[in-house]
Amino acid sequence: MKKGNKYGLHRVIEPKGVLPQPANKLDNNMDEIYDNEILIDVKTLNIDSASFTQIEEQAGGDKKKIAAIMLDIVAKQGKHRNPVTGSGGMLLGVVEKIGDALEGKIDLKVGDKIATLVSLSLTPLRIDKIKDIRSDIDQVDIDGKAILFESGIYAKIPDDMPENLALSALDVAGAPAQTAKLVKPGDTVLIIGAGGKSGMLCCYEAKKRAGVTGMVIGLCHSERSTKRLQELGFCDYVFSADATQPVAVLEKIEELTKGGMCDVTINNVNIPDTEMTSILCTKNTGLVYFFSMATSFTKAALGAEGVGSDVTMIVGNGYTRGHAEITLQELRECEKLRKVFTELYA
Repeated sequence: MKKGNKYGLHRVIEPKGVLPQPANKLDNNMDEIYDNEILIDVKTLNIDSASFTQIEEQAGGDKKKIAAIMLDIVAKQGKHRNPVTGSGGMLLGVVEKIGDALEGKIDLKVGDKIATLVSLSLTPLRIDKIKDIRSDIDQVDIDGKAILFESGIYAKIPDDMPENLALSALDVAGAPAQTAKLVKPGDTVLIIGAGGKSGMLCCYEAKKRAGVTGMVIGLCHSERSTKRLQELGFCDYVFSADATQPVAVLEKIEELTKGGMCDVTINNVNIPDTEMTSILCTKNTGLVYFFSMATSFTKAALGAEGVGSDVTMIVGNGYTRGHAEITLQELRECEKLRKVFTELYA
């Protein structure tokens, strides 16, 4: 086997010298793998929410057009990086082959079912056939192959839950795990996009960390998601609003916090132009975590400057140590949360 670079530089076609994520094109030839690669027989792509929403809107909701757009992205780039959002997603598959340099050094064997915890925007991918598109949960079943680099992270699919349930949770594992790190006892926390997949997990984790002396506020988009979150009971207050309208949301948060505003704001939405809502609702000494891949960090940085806000802003890194374990444990320890996730995603 040929010797590969730890970070996958050997798969970059253009421009040479850059890492796989910002690269314009990757080598997705799966006939021969490098000595430090894992070949995966792909079953399902879990496209990230911002990316799938954009593709679906571009296709007018037509599944054949969605498939055509996805196939075109992979044909041009050798990976699935949405050219509009710049984001990808992750995948579920079965280990087909392990490079010689990794044999005995990783806890994987041929036949293991895994979810990759690195973005499709940097993963060499070949799609042979699109079998089904489940637009309601952003999942696409395919026949295809993918490469996981030596530096790539993954999670074995657990035996105690359906694979689609685990995949849905692992797709957003960074958000609740970061919430666990950022929220302290007594904090007032605002979750924007609280009724979605990552939002519900964050609400549960935020309430656990903020405790009885803290306050968790959930902002949802639709009446359905608002009602669902209210029934789950993770938040002290849940309301429905348009997160792209910062002044209206600001007034509501001022009312709920009696002018104190939020210590931590976590943005999980899949649409653009919610940066200023996040910033204005957070106190000057507070922190905003932008998990959303629809975030414009230019708008966030310049917008905060423009309103004289001294908030600390964190880029939505989808990885933090232990994120898979933390997220799957939430589903294990909270029966209500698992029930909702099973109904919606499994």
